[in-house]
Amino acid sequence: METLLLWLFYISSLYAFIPGLITRIFGFRVFRRGISKEYFSLTFDDGPDPQYTPELLDLLKRYDAKATFFVVGSNAERHPELVKRMHEEGHLIGIHNYVHKTNWLMGPAEVKKQIQKTGKVILDATGARTHFYRPPWGIVNLFDFAKRNETQIVLWSAMFSDWRVKIGADKLTKRMLKKLRGGEVFLLHDCGATLGANTTAPGEMMVALERVLKEARNRGLNSIRIDEMIRISEAAKEGKKVKRNSSVQQADSKKKQISLFKKTIVALWMAWEKLFHLLFRLKTINPENPLMHFRIRSYRGQQVTMSDGSVLTSGDQIMELHIDNKLLFELGMKSKSPVQLAIKMVRRMEQEMPLIARYISDHAELAKVKALYGVSMINRGPEKFGFTVTDLPKGLFSGSSRIYLKFLMRVIHPEGGSRLNQSPELLIPKLILMPLGYLAEHYAENGSHRNISENPNESIEEPEPVAIPASL
Repeated sequence: METLLLWLFYISSLYAFIPGLITRIFGFRVFRRGISKEYFSLTFDDGPDPQYTPELLDLLKRYDAKATFFVVGSNAERHPELVKRMHEEGHLIGIHNYVHKTNWLMGPAEVKKQIQKTGKVILDATGARTHFYRPPWGIVNLFDFAKRNETQIVLWSAMFSDWRVKIGADKLTKRMLKKLRGGEVFLLHDCGATLGANTTAPGEMMVALERVLKEARNRGLNSIRIDEMIRISEAAKEGKKVKRNSSVQQADSKKKQISLFKKTIVALWMAWEKLFHLLFRLKTINPENPLMHFRIRSYRGQQVTMSDGSVLTSGDQIMELHIDNKLLFELGMKSKSPVQLAIKMVRRMEQEMPLIARYISDHAELAKVKALYGVSMINRGPEKFGFTVTDLPKGLFSGSSRIYLKFLMRVIHPEGGSRLNQSPELLIPKLILMPLGYLAEHYAENGSHRNISENPNESIEEPEPVAIPASL
């Protein structure tokens, strides 16, 4: 009997305990912490939950934070609309088994079935496959290592016991702020229905999370998806191997950015900008720190239904917006990457939107303006501020706008030429619109002014922050 128990102990240790130990201590074949100064990752387990997950998605959207959701398959099957929303709003979705059951108590075939079944639920809801996997309680078994090519196991670097309601938002905030730094992978929960959790605990977590997201924004930290954290971390590791050559590469890069040819092109372009402002009599919303210029004109084009259901028709008055290209060029030259440039632009736009709302309310002659209007290659960024993004009608204006904005991309964007060569099909000018009612409601001083924080990555997902002159 003692021999049998001893063998059972040896087998269980080899199957579960030892693999779990080496993943926690050495990080063997799992991802648990990134390498970054600017980014950290928020991950949420056990959902989706019909009450808390929508509130969490709203919170993440307000701060433009991207996260990774490790969903329980049975919950996802009951609420596919929430899984679809996660995907559509740019979050990464991973697998957390079909039921919240430890892998120690399941054989390899059952674990495989749990993963495949949850993967199919996610595929049916989003149309996209996932291979990111977090086993419940982070407990792996020996055969989880064998699925290296099928799944990427993701653990965490910071856990806060947020599933217990008695921790409370204040203590949870302190714990999270203590770990708030680049590279960290936060483990949080958007559902309190699992064994050992409290059903109302996610409410406390979200109070704390909003405080942390505010502080992260103040520190210049941004939450990104796990796949992006992995990519950035791998690039950082490769960078260490070529550290000796990095200064030379940076010097060469800077020389290319400020070459005589480019200086000449930029000087000519800025001269054209001044002439453009004079010809079309553009006004500036904030002369002391200009980001946006505008003119009021009648809309000429096809009917467009805007986000509030109102329809913009030919003859309606619009405020046509133009980003200050000089400022954009200066920001581009100071940015180390397209993502950093996008972050800076989002910060400036966050400050500018209330100023636009105030300017319109202070000028009675603008009472008949129906919408803000622009043409841009920023195909994703404007939606975060409430703009409707739609295709330009095909024609001369659409074609000439595309040529104009591509040229502008090459001049202003820090990696403009390479971006055009890599993804020309994505760089299509779009019409962006915002009804004045939405602007007043969300950005006026007496409205519910949304705060849009900077996001690094897909989430911003590397939008192209180029100027948006709507007329050539």
